[in-house]
Amino acid sequence: MDSQSPNTKPYDLEERTYAFALRIRLFLHNVKWEPVSWPDVKQLLRSSGSVAANHLESIEAISPTDSLYRLRIVKKEARESSLWLRLLNDCNPLNTENHTNLQALISESNELVKIFAPSSEKSPQTSLFPEV
Repeated sequence: MDSQSPNTKPYDLEERTYAFALRIRLFLHNVKWEPVSWPDVKQLLRSSGSVAANHLESIEAISPTDSLYRLRIVKKEARESSLWLRLLNDCNPLNTENHTNLQALISESNELVKIFAPSSEKSPQTSLFPEV
């Protein structure tokens, strides 16, 4: 992320999932949330971190089945992150800048779901890794 402009998305999925979790944390830190949203904030912290952590676990998987399982969790957690972001958007008064940032995070979570959907739908017998 060091050499990329703020509008450039990393191609490296390890970096992209990390950047997603980091952007969530920085965003949450900068907004004063209504008490009703505190549980949603905590859930969003967990699900966004799980996207990055399970992607790492899929890379270091002990078997193709384990990798597939982790990729399915990545997709599920990205979708869950989108839910929490939408709830935060709808339950809190946000200024224009925060609203724009939140919409960008929702978009990124939806993109991550689309990226990981094909991988998570492979059968365990199908190799996720090409022969080298």
